[in-house]
Amino acid sequence: MPQDVKFDLPFTTPISEHLEYARARHLRWVWDRRLVRSKEGFEEYRSWDLPQAAARTYPHASAEDMVVLMNWFSLAFLFDDQFDAGRPDRADRIADVARELIVTPLRPAGSTPRVDCPITVAWAEVWAHLSEGMSLTWRTRFAASWGRFLVAHTEEVDLAARGLEGTLGLEEYAEFRRRTVGIHHSIDAGERSRGFEVPAQVQAHPLMIGMRDLAADTIGFMNDIHSFEREKRRGDGHNLIAVLHRERRCSWQEAADEAFRMTTDCLEGYLELEAQVPKMCDELGLDEDQRVEVRMGVEAIQHWINGNYEWALTSGRYAADKESPAAAAELAGRGSLDDLLAV
Repeated sequence: MPQDVKFDLPFTTPISEHLEYARARHLRWVWDRRLVRSKEGFEEYRSWDLPQAAARTYPHASAEDMVVLMNWFSLAFLFDDQFDAGRPDRADRIADVARELIVTPLRPAGSTPRVDCPITVAWAEVWAHLSEGMSLTWRTRFAASWGRFLVAHTEEVDLAARGLEGTLGLEEYAEFRRRTVGIHHSIDAGERSRGFEVPAQVQAHPLMIGMRDLAADTIGFMNDIHSFEREKRRGDGHNLIAVLHRERRCSWQEAADEAFRMTTDCLEGYLELEAQVPKMCDELGLDEDQRVEVRMGVEAIQHWINGNYEWALTSGRYAADKESPAAAAELAGRGSLDDLLAV
């Protein structure tokens, strides 16, 4: 049911013309880098259709950059699924791998990972391409956003390992979800996809900070709604609907309805701030070139809000009804069929 929930978005976004070209090369890369290790794992991964997500969220990337962005997507999503509720001891290994993923952008591009597993090796390769041509300011901003996301992920895994994942209150969860959704660095990558950078004074402005935060909230809550059935199968309490159901002692439908209302409130809040962007540009005295960069920065946010939404409606990752080895793994508390944390 929740995957079918529709939102009325006030803008549409394009989809890359390089989708099929990049998809074929990306799927070969995922297999060659051992990011899937079984036929069943590969078929489950294909059903997620992450190439469509990348093509919708970065529609202006070149054909080769689109491959890189798809490859990066696979790392974030596959790493997110590595926790096994039946093996809480894996939390320590996940923390070790996460630390390696965090420090990779802080080392010279192409450095050999110190923690060796398929995800860390693949990320070192991807980062060398993703950071190419970008300023130190952008690389530092991306690294900070990426690091906060991975720290939040390890906190989420640690809570689950200790049996505490269903203990966050609504306010705590909303703040936590803003970090775990990983949207800030994803928006940063929108600049890399088109070869521009939003001026530093704009990124530091309260208006842009608020827009990015509300976009993250909107996308995170949308994702919670669309992924609810999958996460319920896994027994994952880190979901807005689950938090509302527990805290307000309401029915699942009432919790889903409230989650929808909260999501639309976040979207409306974002749109109110977006309408003030011209005023911010005047306040900062931006020239025409800088205003173009700001406009593309706003478009990067829109691409993520709408592109992620359109992808989530059809992705096999969030399918409510499926009978497969992946569904059996989810019922057992796992998100992945293949272990990507071992050497």
